[in-house]
Amino acid sequence: MLIWQFMCIVGVAFVILEIFTPSMFFLNFALAAFLTAAASLVVLNKFYLVLIFFVLSFLSFAFLRPMLLRKNTKETETGVKGKYIGKIAKVTSDITSSEGVINIYGERWDARCQEGLTIPAGKEVKIIKNDGLIMYVENL
Repeated sequence: MLIWQFMCIVGVAFVILEIFTPSMFFLNFALAAFLTAAASLVVLNKFYLVLIFFVLSFLSFAFLRPMLLRKNTKETETGVKGKYIGKIAKVTSDITSSEGVINIYGERWDARCQEGLTIPAGKEVKIIKNDGLIMYVENL
């Protein structure tokens, strides 16, 4: 088996590993393996090919991985945090530190006010956090 074929097989193996562990870790080695396979068509010394593989792996980790892992700032929150936290709800039953009810999206939620205030029914409040089935709110 020729060196370029071996490096291509190594590259494919790293791509398969990346598929099963999507962490952008093995993709760097796969890229380095494919580039080393191309370099092996010109460079015949195995020591230099190993050196090329390690240098390309390092460069890939240093420059490519940060770009691949950069998060989209417009990414939306999911779950309770994305749907309720920071949103405005209507008070349907007076809210105190120990009882109260709000209505948001047509849903009824038990609510509490951490400020120690009493928020009367009919007012609007902002949801600040969630603890199980209880929403904690603040007066607007």
